Parts: sequence; C-alpha cells; structure tokens
Amino acid sequence: MTTDTMRLFLDTAEVPVIKKAFSTGLLDGITTNPTLIMKSGRKPTEVYDELSDMGIRDISMEVVEDTTEGMFREASKLVNHFGDVATIKLPCTKEGLQACRELANQNVRVNITLIFSAAQAILAAKAGATYVSPFVGRLDDNSIAGLQLIKDIDEVFRVQCVHKTKILSASIRYVNSVSQSFANGASIVTMPPAVFDKMYNHVLTDKGLEIFDRDYAAIPK
Repeated sequence: MTTDTMRLFLDTAEVPVIKKAFSTGLLDGITTNPTLIMKSGRKPTEVYDELSDMGIRDISMEVVEDTTEGMFREASKLVNHFGDVATIKLPCTKEGLQACRELANQNVRVNITLIFSAAQAILAAKAGATYVSPFVGRLDDNSIAGLQLIKDIDEVFRVQCVHKTKILSASIRYVNSVSQSFANGASIVTMPPAVFDKMYNHVLTDKGLEIFDRDYAAIPK
C-alpha cells in the first residue's frame, strides 16, 4: 500500500483490467463479491491467486455461507491459502458479526459489507472489523443520502475514538462521490474501473493541454 490514508481500491474481479490499473502505482487493493466473480467467468481462487501473484496485498474475498460456523470455516480456508493478502468480507448480520469477532481475535482483516446505517457500523466496530463498507450508491438509489452516512459514521468513530475500524466507501457511481467520501471521513474508497479511469479527466485539463500544444507548435524551431 502506498499510504495509510486516502487509499483507492478497485471493485472488480476482471484480472486484465486490474493489472492495467495496478501498473499505475495508484491502486491499494481490490474488493470483490460473488456477482463480480460470476461476471469474470472464473473460479474465485483462480482470480485471487492471480491478484496475489500480481503483488496486490489487500483483496476482499467474500464468503457465501450463511451460518457463523460456515462463514468461519470458509474464511479460515481462504486465510490458510492466501495469508495476509486475504481480507474476509462478511455481511452485517448477526452471524456475520459473530464470525467477524472470531476472525478478529485471530488478527484476520475483516470487511463488513452491506452497511446502511451508523448503528450497523457501530456493531461492526464492536465486533473488531477492520473495514466497514457503507453502500453509498445503493442508498442514493433509495432516496437516502449515502455520502451523509459516511459523515455520520465518521462522527461517531471520532467522538468515540474508534481507530482500528476504517470506513471503506463502496457502491460508488460517480467521480465526485470519491472525493466527497474522503472529505466526509472515509479512509478507503472502492470503485468500478470506469470511475477510476474518469478520475484523470477534466475538460479544463484537456483545454489547457490543447492550448499548450498549439502554442508550442508556434514557437520558432
């Protein structure tokens, strides 16, 4: 990872796309979920193996079991295989938080996903989660201010001096949501490749380059 704050993750399981983005040196990790793995057409462990070999040191790997025992068992297999590269992604359910506590007690990174309220983030922090993932875009889809939730969670964590659990802003649809997530207190933002690529762009940058190129061409050689 390049920094402890303002980390950028890519939310995809498409290995060629990840390889291109990772080569920029600007990417700090990857988040995946069963839907993204399905879209890749690959087996989860094949994707994780390639990403690990690429040098990515933080990969959120979501478990699919629905009992605490099943989640812990599945997570243990991933940790045994991938070691420190594995961040176990668990849902914010009673079973998921119980599994989170067990894994946190073994110093395993856990990303609690599907966070839609500050109350859920509080429970996740109490369970020892490394990351809580509020779903900004999905809240917006339901006429609830997703970015405000980032701010609310950050306020609670700051007042209560919660340092271990970091806010990972997820379900990002727009470039502006990336910068606003950080402004509202997120430590990490995960985004689709299309949003990551658009972060480079601004019409005034393009216009400025056009002017510079035109003026340079007019300089006597």
